[in-house]
Amino acid sequence: MRFLNLAISLFAATSVILSGSIAAAQTGMNGSYIGVGVAGGVTSGGQGNDGEVFGGNVQGRYAIPETPVSARGALLFGGDAAAIMPMLTIDSPIADNTNLYFGAGYSWITDEGDNTPLGNRNAAVITLGAESEVSDRLIVYGDAKWGIDAYENSSADAVSLQGGLGYRF
Repeated sequence: MRFLNLAISLFAATSVILSGSIAAAQTGMNGSYIGVGVAGGVTSGGQGNDGEVFGGNVQGRYAIPETPVSARGALLFGGDAAAIMPMLTIDSPIADNTNLYFGAGYSWITDEGDNTPLGNRNAAVITLGAESEVSDRLIVYGDAKWGIDAYENSSADAVSLQGGLGYRF
């Protein structure tokens, strides 16, 4: 049942994003960037030592030319370990110099069992976010990351919220 709910959610979100890019006349945001900011875990695995963790993030985007796809990487730190995530996203323009993105990847925990803003064990990750160029080369971004079964000794999922500033190159 959990897989069915996940599949339905992914289908619905992908449909909304793809339909938005078909109807949008905006150019969206082009280019790649690297940024830094804050990260906050908003869930707990329920085991007493795996509560919410506040920390930071380093995130990057490599826009794949002539496609709506980007390769992304994120490092969430705070607590006793860090979560390292490679991801692929579908980018949809929602305004000039602004994209909405949706994608998936995997989170590797540097020390499994130790807390990060996105749980304490390796897990599949789904992300949804937005990014916008606010001035020449300055990007503002924010997203949510959902780690599926991201806590040891628990079937709980982890959710982390990120935001930051980036430099477009």
